[in-house]
Amino acid sequence: MTILIIEQPEFGVEAEETKVPVDEKELVLDGGFVVPQINSFGHTFRDYDAESERRQGVENFYHTNHIHQTYDFVKKMREQYGKLDRVEMSIWECCELLNEVVDESDPDLDEPQIEHLLQTAEAIRRDYPDEDWLHLTGLIHDLGKVLLLPSFGELPQWAVVGDTFPVGCAYDESIVHHKYFKENPDHYNPTYNTKYGVYSEGCGLNNVMMSWGHDDYMYLVAKENKTTLPSAGLFVIRYHSFYALHRSGAYKHLMNEEDVENLKWLQIFNKYDLYSKSKVRIDVEKVKPYYISLIEKYFPAKLKW
Repeated sequence: MTILIIEQPEFGVEAEETKVPVDEKELVLDGGFVVPQINSFGHTFRDYDAESERRQGVENFYHTNHIHQTYDFVKKMREQYGKLDRVEMSIWECCELLNEVVDESDPDLDEPQIEHLLQTAEAIRRDYPDEDWLHLTGLIHDLGKVLLLPSFGELPQWAVVGDTFPVGCAYDESIVHHKYFKENPDHYNPTYNTKYGVYSEGCGLNNVMMSWGHDDYMYLVAKENKTTLPSAGLFVIRYHSFYALHRSGAYKHLMNEEDVENLKWLQIFNKYDLYSKSKVRIDVEKVKPYYISLIEKYFPAKLKW
């Protein structure tokens, strides 16, 4: 596997596009970001059937996730965690907490999450130097994974990470390990098991309840702490694990016009979220001042979590 070195543009200076040689194991995204075709385990990205050391653990995770992520469970979690009464801290303090977290649902990565946050943010920064809100979104999109830690309730992995999907309507077959939904009680509930379920055509994703996890939690934290990120940033945070939508095109019948526009940014973001996962190390102290400046621009100094 080719090791990629991500050069950092200087703050306030537009990065030059660099021509990078591409071999049969790489491809190039917008602006020259080189994408490895294989993950750090030597398999293609998001290959849930590959015989890797993590395959069975990932499948077991989704088995449990698909059984327990019900409409009532999500409603309960949103009410409980929407109070934001657990911790007060800054965005950067939360970033540092993620050094203690490894995502068991991810077949592509076994590094601490802070590495992935910075890899994602810096890759976006290189290709979209003028979209500082997107750089910051890359940094914070997974901060909700602190739900795994004791001070946030130490929720089980199945209630924090993994692909997300709507609850309250039929589970689309494009959802990874869809077969396990047959053990979910909502699968047999006529209120929830139809195409629209409790929703309606074009109702807007903001009115749709998603399976509970770090995406929705970080969205609630950002929104309730009155972030000034644009709606596209909040959309990316809330739906970046919604692969049935942005990878497979499912559930578009629930989207409104604003969702359609924001989905374009999510699809851009997803390439960096997925493909920047590698063994490349980022110099945290070198890039920290830049991201602190963005945090100060878009968030209060202390947030309720």
